[in-house]
Amino acid sequence: MDQVADTAEKFAPSVGPAEANDYDSFAEAYAAENENSLVNAYYERPAMLALAGNVAGRRILDAGCGSGPLSAALRDAGAVVTGVDASAAMLALARRRLGDEADLHLADLSDRLPFADGAFDDVVASLVLHYLEDWGPTLNELRRVLRPGGRLIASVDHPVVAYTIQDPRPDYFATTSYTFHWTFDGRPVPMRFWRKPLHAMVDAFTTAGFRLAALSEPQPDPAARELFPDGFQDLSTKPNFLFFVLDATPSAA
Repeated sequence: MDQVADTAEKFAPSVGPAEANDYDSFAEAYAAENENSLVNAYYERPAMLALAGNVAGRRILDAGCGSGPLSAALRDAGAVVTGVDASAAMLALARRRLGDEADLHLADLSDRLPFADGAFDDVVASLVLHYLEDWGPTLNELRRVLRPGGRLIASVDHPVVAYTIQDPRPDYFATTSYTFHWTFDGRPVPMRFWRKPLHAMVDAFTTAGFRLAALSEPQPDPAARELFPDGFQDLSTKPNFLFFVLDATPSAA
């Protein structure tokens, strides 16, 4: 699911992990803020679409599709899109956006996905993997549903952000969780993410049968300069997210 703008400004005292990440409880507010925010509409989604390139006719799984903004953009570009998400409320919003005929599935990315082997040409995982402590089972499933030579295009919190929001800073080389709040209409919403060092991310991809094709740290869309002058300058010099393009190797099981 796409992340809300200005996350760093929304940090507050930590909360217990059992309370965190309940998207069903704030789906409407999240989707509304996500729609036109700086980091989502003018940074993360444009970067994902640019990395995807020409998707006309390609079968794409939007893994963690949320309310469907990336699915809609890919479909508008000619892709045949399937969405999956663990939040029923977010999927309801995606169906409202994409129409009753949209191919949407309620499923947890930590579980086996309801798709055949090699069903997709591409998988997009937009700001999803940092919700998971262990990427292995999810990446194995994403590799399984990709045809050999297919692509995984993924974005995650950038280590520059994930390792500088806590004082004292955590051990960079350890996989550690952190809890915080997003705020919608003055109401704090508890969240929990996991941070990993870059080498651990790459190791997880290669272990699951992917080959790193590109690593990207993009700039925000220039159109955001006038719309978000302060945020644009900050985002132009301090990356929020890290982007990967990965090829599914034929030798993977």
